[in-house]
Amino acid sequence: MLLLAHCESEPSIGGYARLSPETSTLRPDPRLLLAPRRWVGRDELWSAIGDPTRRRVLDLILDRGEATATVLAGELPVTRQAVAKHLVVLGRAGFVEARREGREVRYGVRPQRLDAAARSIASVAAQWDARLVAIKRIAEAAARARDNPHRQETKP
Repeated sequence: MLLLAHCESEPSIGGYARLSPETSTLRPDPRLLLAPRRWVGRDELWSAIGDPTRRRVLDLILDRGEATATVLAGELPVTRQAVAKHLVVLGRAGFVEARREGREVRYGVRPQRLDAAARSIASVAAQWDARLVAIKRIAEAAARARDNPHRQETKP
């Protein structure tokens, strides 16, 4: 049985801590996996959901309600360790929360964070729509000016 432990003599390395000084294997720091999450900014949000594997992890957890890293790894073309790393990123961004149940750590999706992410994405989409409309107007005006070089537009 392998228990995740934080080694006090080794500082946490990006959410990972060495299990013992004799091994170079990094394991998820359980304090980071089980701690309450603060929500991060827009850049971290995009980074967290920008990876296709992390989006698939979120989808799998949503389908199941809860899942362990081992169960998720069985559904993905990556190792359990890779899934654990993805879960740390998703956890830091506030998308998933961990709950210890006996020897297992079960992960669930935080719906309120998904709602906030959807609102943020919709806001960015609206900003881009406005930019595209402005670009279209400029391009259409340039095309009209090119097609009718002698015609001057009158201002109302």
